[in-house]
Parts: sequence; C-alpha cells; structure tokens
Amino acid sequence: MHPTRCYWLYQCRRLCYFIFMQSHIRHRIHNIRQTFEKANIDTLLVSIAENRMYLSGFTGQDTGFDESAGVLLISGDHLVLATDSRYEIQAQQEAQDFEVICYKKGLAKELPGILEKLGTSRLGFERRRMSVSQYDMIREQLTSVELVPADNLCENLRECKEEAEIKAIRNSLHLAESAFSDFLENLESGMSEARAAWEIERRMREAGARSVSFPVIAAFSANAALPHAIPSERLMENSQPLLFDWGAVLNGYCSDISRTIVLGRADDTFKKVFTAVYDAQQKAVEAIRPGVWTKDIDAAARNHLQEKGLDEYFGHGLGHGVGLAIHEAPSLSPVTERNVELKENMVFTIEPGVYLPDWGGVRLENMVVVRANGAEVLNSLDVKLF
Repeated sequence: MHPTRCYWLYQCRRLCYFIFMQSHIRHRIHNIRQTFEKANIDTLLVSIAENRMYLSGFTGQDTGFDESAGVLLISGDHLVLATDSRYEIQAQQEAQDFEVICYKKGLAKELPGILEKLGTSRLGFERRRMSVSQYDMIREQLTSVELVPADNLCENLRECKEEAEIKAIRNSLHLAESAFSDFLENLESGMSEARAAWEIERRMREAGARSVSFPVIAAFSANAALPHAIPSERLMENSQPLLFDWGAVLNGYCSDISRTIVLGRADDTFKKVFTAVYDAQQKAVEAIRPGVWTKDIDAAARNHLQEKGLDEYFGHGLGHGVGLAIHEAPSLSPVTERNVELKENMVFTIEPGVYLPDWGGVRLENMVVVRANGAEVLNSLDVKLF
C-alpha cells in the first residue's frame, strides 16, 4: 500500500477511535458526577493513573509514586486536567473535553486558584495515591476548601466493563497468547529462566504491546514453587515443571495468563498436581454467574484441592480483576472483607495453583467475563501444552 494511503488510513482510524472513546468518556463523566452527592463532595481530584485515563483518555504515565503526569479536577460543570510542561501538548490532544492547565511551581500551589474558579468547597481525593507529604503540602495551601476522602468512586464504575473494554482486553490477551505460542515453537532445552522471560517479553513487544502487564515470570523446577519467582539462570530440564506467567498492555488494557508445562515425559507427581489444578479451575469457572459471591467461587476451587489433599499448598486468592490495571476489583479470595457479589461484565482471572516445596508448582490462569448465563472464557490458548 502506498505510504500516503497508509498515513490517511491511520489518521481515519485514529479519528474514529477518538470519536468512539469520547462518547464513552462523556458517559463516564456523567456517572462519576452522580456519585458526588453521596460522597458529600462538589469536586473530585483524580490522581490514580488508571482512573485519570478512564475519565479523560489522557495516557500520560506516572514514572514513580512521587512523580505524576497530572491530575483531573471534576466539578459539577467543569473539567480540568492539571499537568506540567512535559505532558501539556499530549494532554491537549488526548483530553479535549478538559481545560488543560500547565502548572509551573507544582500542583499544590496551583490548586487554590483552580478551585476558586470551580467554586469548590469540598474536594474529594483518592487516599490510595496521595502520600502524607503530598496531603500536607496541599492542606497547607487550601485554607477555605475541605479535603474529603473519596475512595473507590471511579474503581466502582470500572468494576463492570463496557463491551469496548472487553474487546480491548481480549485483543491484549490474544496478543500475549500468540507471542507465547511463538515462543513455544522455538523453545530450547537448557534455556534459562531469564532468557525465557525475555524471549516472551520480546515477542509481545514486537507484536505491538506497549509494555508488559508485569515482569514476566519464568520459573523452573523447584523455583516454580515460588508464586512470584524472579527469573534466574536456572536451566529448564526434562520432566520438570516449567511455570510461566505473563501478560501484555495493549491500548491501555492488560492481560494476565499462566501456563505450566513439561519437556519430555511428565512424572506421576506432575500429572496428579496438574489434573487437580485443572479440575479446580474448571469447577470455579462452572460456578460463575451473576449473583454468586466471589468467596463462593474461590471455595469451589479450594474445596476440590482439599479433596485431593493439596489445599494447604494453595496459599493465594483464586483471582483478581483485570482492566486498565493488572490488579483491580473484584478480588476472588477466602477473605470475607473482599467478598462481593458478581455482576455482568466483570472481568477477572481464575488462577488456582499448587506449590510443593523442593519440587515445584503448577498454576493455570485464564481470564473470564461474567455473562448473564455464566462465564465466558476469553482465552484461546490451550491449558494443556505438553
């Protein structure tokens, strides 16, 4: 195709995507404003990166907890994106419904003037993203505005995904799966964990991923008993468990997958553990439907492992929500405080695992979306890959 035609096709797709996203963003802004009365605020300060993107389309990335690409200030009738000179042009391009204000001396000193224009008296803020020092600096500058904790207002909206978000997650997942399938075709006996992790990451990035969802896990033999193992120079061996956990970020949305394989012949221990974990995953998926509680989904898998005498080796929760963040609501675990009722269009992982010290472990992770008649598994990659 001629380069000029490619350029205009890209621009047309970009414009269509922008128009499509703007309609979603305006709907989200309407929904977040509906929460203000119950939260007893008149303006919301949004500083969590995923919430900022969800409500504005601005994709600027925070490079550290003490560094921010900016904040949103949403009142009943006004939208402001406050940022610094590094992101000013990007903010203007991506968040066209927002007035972009470039602060010169930091957010805290700019806030009083912005809030005066907005007529703010009660400012909601996200405690999870604000440090004590940031709070103190802002509190010192605001003499006529009350700071009100306003946690999870946006997270509650993000919990159930729009169909466009589910499509984005599916695309991210399929990219990650395709990269892993290509990796398996080129798998070499004697490859190190570190090399394997890099080969998976490289293939995802070359396929178009903006980044990885989290550092790729490649854990072999006894290291596979560490759920969050850091890839080392340990080499893969025949008949040993090889555990992989990986995911991509594509168009802002994350994916998360785990598979466990063997090279050569699987021994009896591997067959027993793998079958128990696989069946536990299937029982959990079969239990998913709107109205069921997350604790009960976890129990469906955990009870099966208990029947097989392996539950003591399953120490983490069964799954977690995935979207703009790699870990978000809902959480599927036995912890009562995290127990929530499943709703349609929630997206989360189902990832039972069994970890035997000095031998290794098996974890199998798929992503599902809650539908009216049960769970839709988003994965297309086989679970049994040996």
